[in-house]
Amino acid sequence: MKKYAIIKFQGHQYQVSEKDELLVDKILDNKQPEVLLFVDGDKIKIGKPVLKDVVVKVKVLNEEKGEKIKVFKYKSKSRYRKQRGFRPQYSRILIEKISSK
Repeated sequence: MKKYAIIKFQGHQYQVSEKDELLVDKILDNKQPEVLLFVDGDKIKIGKPVLKDVVVKVKVLNEEKGEKIKVFKYKSKSRYRKQRGFRPQYSRILIEKISSK
């Protein structure tokens, strides 16, 4: 079995291992993820709700934009059409180390 953790980062949960790359919502501050579950071989630690003794070290690699998302509103027979859109901002992060005390 390998070593992995379930983390909560900006309201989303991810299963991560060391040297994994993730695409997450843009990081505005240097907030560290909360560890919810940690598995190291046969050893399993479950947080209630988080684990304080497990640390996941994260490094921001770069910022990037996602695909354009189009929102189109339309009402038939009334000539109402409205098109809007946006490109979400993402951060690519690297999971450097998962360590348990």
